[in-house]
Amino acid sequence: MRRTVFFVSDQTGVTAETLGHSLLTQFEGHEFDLVTLPFLDTVDKVDAALVQIRDRAAEQGVPPIIFSTLVQDDLRLRFTPDVGLLIDFFDTYLPPLEHELRSKSSHIAGRAHGVNNAGRYDQRIGATNFALNNDDGARVDEYDKADLILVGVSRSGKTPTCLYLALSYGVYAANYPLSEDELESGRLPRAVQEYRHKLYGLTIEPERLQQIRRERRAVGSYATMPQVSFELRAAEAMYERYRIPYIDATQKSIEELASTILLNTGVERRIRP
Repeated sequence: MRRTVFFVSDQTGVTAETLGHSLLTQFEGHEFDLVTLPFLDTVDKVDAALVQIRDRAAEQGVPPIIFSTLVQDDLRLRFTPDVGLLIDFFDTYLPPLEHELRSKSSHIAGRAHGVNNAGRYDQRIGATNFALNNDDGARVDEYDKADLILVGVSRSGKTPTCLYLALSYGVYAANYPLSEDELESGRLPRAVQEYRHKLYGLTIEPERLQQIRRERRAVGSYATMPQVSFELRAAEAMYERYRIPYIDATQKSIEELASTILLNTGVERRIRP
C-alpha cells in the first residue's frame, strides 16, 4: 500500500526533504508518494495545507507521514493535523539544544537557506560559475584556480559532481573529459599534466555507462559495449600509471561522490551546506 509523505516548511522545504528522505531510506519495501508544501508562511496557507493533508488521508484510506520544519511559533502551534504522524524536527531538536546552550533559539524562518552571509553566498555563486565555465575541458587556462579537477570518460558523472561540489561546498571544481585519442595513447593529456596533483578520476561499470550513453546519444560506436569497455579499461590504466586516485561512481549518489572525493583529497569545504 502506498503512503503519502508530506514535507512541510515555511521556507523552501529543502531541510524537511533532506532529513525526511534520510529517515525514509531506512525502510525498504515501502512505497511513498512525496508531496512538498513550501512557503507556508501565513495562517491561511497553513490551514489550506491541513485541508490538503486531511483530503489525501481520506482518499488513500491510510494516514500520511508529515515532516515539518515550521519555525514561527504561531504557525507551528496552528499546524496540528488531525490525521497522520507528525514529525516536527525543530520541536524535537531545538529544546535540548536550548537547554545545553542555555539560550533560547531565535525561531526565525529562513536561517538555514537564506542569504544571511554575503561572503558564503558569493563563494557559492563564484564556485558554480567556475564549474560551468570549466565544464568538459572548455577553459583549461583557468585550471590554476581549481581546487580539484575531475577526469574521466564521457558520461561518467563529472559534471553533476562538480556542480554539487560548487553549490554545496563552494569548491572550485573543473572537469576534463578523456578523449578516445588520449585513451589510445595512454599518456596523460597535456592540458592537465601540470595539475596532476589536483586530478581525481571517475570510473563506472560498463553496463551502467552503456545504459547512460544509449539514453543520451545512441549513434555510432559511442554506446556499444566494446567501445565503453575499452574506454573504461584505458582510463583506469591511466589512473594507475600516473597514480591518480579514482572512485567507482556506479553505486554512489552525487552526495557520496562529493564527500568521498573531499575526504580523500583533503580539499577543504569553503562553505557548509
